[in-house]
Amino acid sequence: MAETALGLLNDVGLEGLTLRRIAKELDVQAPALYWHFKNKQELLDEMATVLLGRMTAPLAGAGGGSGDGSGGGDWRVMLTETCRQTRSTLLGYRDGGKVFGGTRLRDQALLRPMEAMLAAMRGAGFTTERAARAWFTTYAYTVGYVIEEQSVFPVPGDPQPDPAYDQRERERSVGADHPLTAAAGVEMFGDTARGFEDGLRAVVAGIEATLLRGE
Repeated sequence: MAETALGLLNDVGLEGLTLRRIAKELDVQAPALYWHFKNKQELLDEMATVLLGRMTAPLAGAGGGSGDGSGGGDWRVMLTETCRQTRSTLLGYRDGGKVFGGTRLRDQALLRPMEAMLAAMRGAGFTTERAARAWFTTYAYTVGYVIEEQSVFPVPGDPQPDPAYDQRERERSVGADHPLTAAAGVEMFGDTARGFEDGLRAVVAGIEATLLRGE
């Protein structure tokens, strides 16, 4: 059922994804779905769990899978590749970031990759508390970035931005009084893939400087 809902996302978006719409797709009566999900939030939790299952393979394999944080900074590789895979997966679905953010995991088996990540960071010298903070910071950066990115490019795979983010129109409307803000739009709403990588490097570098090596 979660697979069906994910398949509908690109057609109807998050706002249009209702239990009634899913029931129609499955050719069942809407009340039948309430045996599985009490409300839309429970459905979103299940959808996010399916998405998470598709994101976890790189975490297990990144950095050689040593799990001890040794050998050339494996924790950086694991953290970076997991964020990349998270973004890539969410961008495959309309409103993927909004669907995933703020949900609750329904399959605890999917916690194993996170456990491996935290173990690698502990092996590199992080305390458990700082490893958790590092993980949550990069997670929040990635999901938040995708939500903003999908507001600019709402249709998966379509390089055309939403008309509200047309840079030439933006320059006409704000450029005269706010030239720096207008120029910043090129960076914020242009090459979002490069922007994500630049920001991720900054976040990981900041984690190393403040949470690993800082006081």
